[in-house]
Formats: sequence, C-alpha cells, structure tokens
Amino acid sequence: MLVAACSDDSGSEDATSEPTTSGETTETGTPTSTEAGGETSNAMPGEGVSVQPARATWNTGYFQEAIYSAALEDLGYDVAEAQELDNPIFYQSVAAGDVDFWANGWFPLHNQYEETFSQGAEIAGTVAVGGALEGYLIDKAGAEEFGITTLADFERPEVKEAYDADGDGKADLHACPEGWGCNTVIGHHLDDLGLRDHINEITAGYSASMADAVARYEDGGHILFYTWTPNWTVNVLAPGEDVVWIGLPQPSYPEEIDEDRLTISGVAGAVSDPLLMGFPANDINVVANSQFLDENPAAAKMFELIQIPLEDIFAQNAQMNDGEDSQDDIDRQAREWIQAHQSDWDAWLAEARAAAEM
Repeated sequence: MLVAACSDDSGSEDATSEPTTSGETTETGTPTSTEAGGETSNAMPGEGVSVQPARATWNTGYFQEAIYSAALEDLGYDVAEAQELDNPIFYQSVAAGDVDFWANGWFPLHNQYEETFSQGAEIAGTVAVGGALEGYLIDKAGAEEFGITTLADFERPEVKEAYDADGDGKADLHACPEGWGCNTVIGHHLDDLGLRDHINEITAGYSASMADAVARYEDGGHILFYTWTPNWTVNVLAPGEDVVWIGLPQPSYPEEIDEDRLTISGVAGAVSDPLLMGFPANDINVVANSQFLDENPAAAKMFELIQIPLEDIFAQNAQMNDGEDSQDDIDRQAREWIQAHQSDWDAWLAEARAAAEM
C-alpha cells in the first residue's frame, strides 16, 4: 500500500529512443545535435554534469521526482538514483550541496525548515499550486452517530471509547511519522488544544498505519486519521461517502498565520463549508541548491517551467495503490505522463536549452 497520489494511462514503455546525430528529434522530443552554418546547437546542455536528486519518504511524491529527473536526463544530465530522505536531513543536505534538488517541498508547511536551507538552497519551481490540502478525517458513520465536527469532540468519553483500538482510554489518531512536517503541526494541535490526554497520536510508518485504519474501517470500526491530498487514502476512503473531514475548535498553528489561511472553502466531504482545517493549503515546490541553479541555467529553467496537475498525481497514486509501485512502474508512469503532455514537454525543453545559451 502506498503513502500518497496519480497517472495517465496513455503511452507505452517504448516512449524513448536512442538519440541520433543527424539533426532528428527523438520520440521524447529531445533533439539531437543540429547543424546550422557548420555550428552545433547545445541540445544537451547538461552533458558531463552529474546530478544527485532526492525524494521524500512518502511514496506519493515519488512520481514528481521521476518526472523532474527525466527532464534533466532529456537535457543531457547524468542523473543518479534519488536519495530518499526525511525532511530535516534533506533540507540540511540540499543547503550543503550533498544533494541537488527534490520536488517534494510543501509550503507553507515546510517553512519550519527555512532557517536550515535558506543559506544554500531555495525554492526553484512549483509542481502544483495551492491545491494540496491537509487535515483530519473520521468515518462518516461515527460523525453522524456522535455528532463529531472537531477534534475537541474527542474529549467526550463515549467518543474516546468508540475510537480507542488499543484499550488505553484514548482515541487513536493515525498521524505522521517523526521527521515529517505534519508531525510538528499535529503535535502543536494536540498540545495547544489540550488534547494529549484524550487522543493517542500514532506515529508509525504512514502506509502501515493507514493499512490498519482501512482494515478497522472495513471491519465496521471507527477511525480517525490525518491525510493530505493528493493521496491514495481519499481514493480508498471517499470523503462524503466513507469518511468526512473534521476541523479544529479554534485556530491553531505552530507559526503566526492568518485564520483565513487555515479555513478552506469548498472541501468535498467536509462537515461544514468553510472548514477550519488547521492546515493552510500548500504549494508543492521544487527546492534546489543555489549553486547548482547558478551553474546550470537549463536545469533552473526546467524547474521553473514544469507543472503537474494534481489530478494526474492522484491518478498515478491510485496506480501505485493497485500494485504498480515498483521503481520500473514509476519510471514508466513518468514517461507515459511526458508522452501525454509531449507538446508542453518539448516547449519546456526548448526554453531550457535557450536559457543555457544566454
């Protein structure tokens, strides 16, 4: 089972072909060297440059890394296998130049790491704008039976008992592993709202924890869990049908933030509209080493240009949850996505090559 989102089923595993040397264009849209007046254009500005990508430990972000790494490969870069890192380690590593980039930044959630990375790295592009949501969900039946609308309802004895799977007298919350940004926010919510004595925060591996939650739900039990979108969980447990989003009783966040940013309108399957979710909507961003960007204008331009629709991430995540989750599967899904967006891809590559010649 996977940890969060999407894909397009068009294309095939044979979407790439070997580059030629006669001024042709490969099937992926990567032009080979072309001759004009005896000169050769810089079709592969990354040739001879090694790149070390990173990716997050939530597998719903693997797809983004595969697409961005494929882009650099199409520009001629020698791209190594991605290092899988927890948030704090990544932000330290990218600032130090030990890794060059990842496409798994969540902002403003990852503002908590800005002091760590700001002296050597920066946000270099936006994968998806403002549609990445986070929050708490419970089974719809429990929400209706107990009238649950916010986390504060878990102070009630009958609610705690219904959501207590391990018999410790507290409701069980399937939350975030340590090292994830959401772990910090959830911990703040429980402390700030005085809920530590009422809610047991489960911080085990997310996929395994959510597999337990899904199994409990399928057995007729009540569940409380954190999730984000895009993510496989809201495909398996449909908001409005199986589960509902609940809110906070009052604004709470680890840093100063306008209440309006914690309140989201139009959330499908929410107990109210708008809903005080306790998490702002996030952009998904590329974060890259600043020196790498300065020395590689083609890569920097590509980071600026690529965007992946959230619905595509949802679709690929669903494929992963259905078992297409090997690295070969993910690389194939990335190339299929590229082929489905070939005209955009070719235009982005052209702009990136032009940036390298300026």
